[in-house]
Amino acid sequence: MKKLYILLLLLAAHTLVKAQKTYVVDLGKTGAEIRPEMYGVFFEDINFGADGGLYAELIKNRSFEFDQPLVGWIPFGEVNVLSEDPCFDRNPHYVRLNEKGLRRGTGLENTGFTGIGFKQNDRYRFSFYARSLDGGEKKFRIELINEANNPIGKGELHLSGSGWKKYECLIKATQTCAKGKIRLVLESAGEADLDHLSLFPVETWKNRENGLRKDLVEALYDLKPGVFRFPGGCIIEGNTLETRYQWKNSVGPAENRPINENRWNYTFKHRFFPDYYQSYGLGFFEFFLLSEDLGAEPLPVVSCGLACQYESTECVPVADLEPYIQDALDLIEFANGATDTKWGKVRAEMGHPQPFNLKMIAIGNEQWGEGYVERLIPFVKALRKQHPEIKIVGSAGPTPDGENFDYLWPKMKELKVDLVDEHYYRSPEWFLENAGRYDHYDRNGPKVFAGEYAAHPKNRDNNVASAIAEAAFMTGLERNADVVHLATYAPLFAHVDAWQWKPDMIWFDNLNVVRTPNYYVQQMYARNVGTNTLPVTHEGNVISGKDGLYASACVDKGQSEVIVKIVNAAAEVQDIHISLKGFKKPVKEATVQITCLHSNVPEAVNTVAAPHTVVPTHFSVQTNDNGFQFKALGNAFYVCKLKIQL
Repeated sequence: MKKLYILLLLLAAHTLVKAQKTYVVDLGKTGAEIRPEMYGVFFEDINFGADGGLYAELIKNRSFEFDQPLVGWIPFGEVNVLSEDPCFDRNPHYVRLNEKGLRRGTGLENTGFTGIGFKQNDRYRFSFYARSLDGGEKKFRIELINEANNPIGKGELHLSGSGWKKYECLIKATQTCAKGKIRLVLESAGEADLDHLSLFPVETWKNRENGLRKDLVEALYDLKPGVFRFPGGCIIEGNTLETRYQWKNSVGPAENRPINENRWNYTFKHRFFPDYYQSYGLGFFEFFLLSEDLGAEPLPVVSCGLACQYESTECVPVADLEPYIQDALDLIEFANGATDTKWGKVRAEMGHPQPFNLKMIAIGNEQWGEGYVERLIPFVKALRKQHPEIKIVGSAGPTPDGENFDYLWPKMKELKVDLVDEHYYRSPEWFLENAGRYDHYDRNGPKVFAGEYAAHPKNRDNNVASAIAEAAFMTGLERNADVVHLATYAPLFAHVDAWQWKPDMIWFDNLNVVRTPNYYVQQMYARNVGTNTLPVTHEGNVISGKDGLYASACVDKGQSEVIVKIVNAAAEVQDIHISLKGFKKPVKEATVQITCLHSNVPEAVNTVAAPHTVVPTHFSVQTNDNGFQFKALGNAFYVCKLKIQL
């Protein structure tokens, strides 16, 4: 009976663990350079990713410039919206409050973006621009209000004088509240005008005023991205040319940046958000500054004169493109120009006299067809003439194959753009099947920028299966680093109560951040880039899908490390043996540090309630006989690092 039991155990083990695979990593055949900016992030203001998200402003419609000027506000007493003799010429609306001594009082409440999140003992900076109509002193009471409609923080402001002035106070929250609001009450008789009412946490990223939400930037910083693409995406195009993103409107004093209707507010009728606008408080200066903070190369995208081709036929005639081309040239001057140039001076006045060292620019987002090509031509001509040092990114259209894709790639080669932006939103199965996509690409043409990609399971969740499929696909990006120079997952952010599109890399609510399994895959790649590819083979072939296994390898010459990435997309455990060859000295009794992302449940996700359901774990193994081995769990991604002597 005992022998039978042992036999059954052996049979069970055989069914769960496939025969050992030996993978050979050859340091003697160092391959293509891997650029340090290879893996990065792409930001677009979708899913309330900017206002209500990364941009830390807590008040919605702070300057009363929405099409309906009091959206986001609850006025009480006598409150009127005016625009005569404004404080800001590009944001002319303001409110006039008239306190007549009625018991209900006169004032405003703002509900923020799906409520305002307050944290106990944190301080908040409230400010407004104001004037007293009769010049006399006017007292305002400002309160932070919780879900039960009770004050959890109070402040006062006293204004005087008939000219516009800025006033501010700090208010400490006495409770944590996820969906609060702010209330301000005019307590003195008479009239007062208010504009640009603003509320920021004092503790923003680097404690900057007009700053960014600290926990969201920390999540980006922890990724260690190499490139930062901004500000979109389809918002570059706009549903109309009028609503396209115009970078010049996003610089200068934040109070006087005109708002823009966000094209995602009504694009998806089942996720309709008519109150979704762009304040431009998070603008191009802040994007460049964030790139610098993250240590990432900035990659701005500008309009090519085509509105969104999915929703519009509106376009700028080729003969009238000069202002659009000049915008691109001026952007380079804003980023890199000396302080005595027009736009370099604007950058310096905003607090950054040093150039941002911009190296590349994308013309258009995911446009397609002859209309795109004929508009791209004059951009390329002008940029090559005035800024030959700047790399140009062209488009391969919105899909990774098909008529538009096949038309655009030869055109991009003819125009000799530096990189071609490919987008792929496909099923996890597609990503697994296409891990070898770049193994046979043209080595002499433009390089690839995988500018937007994400595996889309049927329910569009950020689950383990999608993350593992992306990890498998990315082994092909790394293996072909001579062809693929940049890669950015998309979209980046999504508010759990106000999203239009999923999946997304980072989810958040008013108080919390959720790093998805997909986030951790990106992090494991970006933190383990290496400097050069290494061949990793099984029986002389690349490891790209057989038995559900995928692999890539690289060497980091600066850190004297070999890095091997293994994906087991199959369900069963598999024995992996890594054989190391081509080393100057035998590798014996060394420690291999291994990071693993795994779940037995392919549908597993991280949520606000359970943000750590799927997170990387760490362990180590010892080398033996110039190699090492471990059991690769099913639905798992491994990064193995080994110190060596070069």
